Amino acid sequence: MEKIISNEKIDRVKVETASRILMGLQQEVQKYTDRGCGPFLVAIYDAAGNLVIKAANSVVHENNSNAHAEMVAIKLAEEKFGTYDLSKYNLKLYTTSEPCLMCIGGILWSGIKEVYYSVSSKRVEEITGFDEGFKPNWVEEFRKRGIVVYGNIESEAGEQELKKYVQSGKKIYKPLRK
Repeated sequence: MEKIISNEKIDRVKVETASRILMGLQQEVQKYTDRGCGPFLVAIYDAAGNLVIKAANSVVHENNSNAHAEMVAIKLAEEKFGTYDLSKYNLKLYTTSEPCLMCIGGILWSGIKEVYYSVSSKRVEEITGFDEGFKPNWVEEFRKRGIVVYGNIESEAGEQELKKYVQSGKKIYKPLRK
């Protein structure tokens, strides 16, 4: 089990809430992968703890490399609120795996205030072979911009879901390299 990381003093209430939400998401991953989605699921909650949006990775299903779960969830939240700037809604994003390079940018520019993730990118890459991208010091950079990050929450459950995905023979999508 990896140590929980955070870019603020660890708040046990936030960790307990994130643990509950992330375990729930991990328990739903199979339902989405059975429908052709990738093994990543995201939920966005408002400051009062109400679910705003839930979305799965749909890269293969939609033939769209941008359809990562975080990006789909942000797009749906922006459509729901009618704005590209979600900052005034004090939203929290919970994701079954550490956001990749693209999703970090999407989160940063969307106005999401807090990010909670389960499986680290290092473990995602080791288990699946997905390319998570180059992300130097992203957690610290988010702190500088007022975005709270907590990671490695319920990572063992997340790793099991990723292993099931790989064992099922479903597609590991990434561009071909020379």
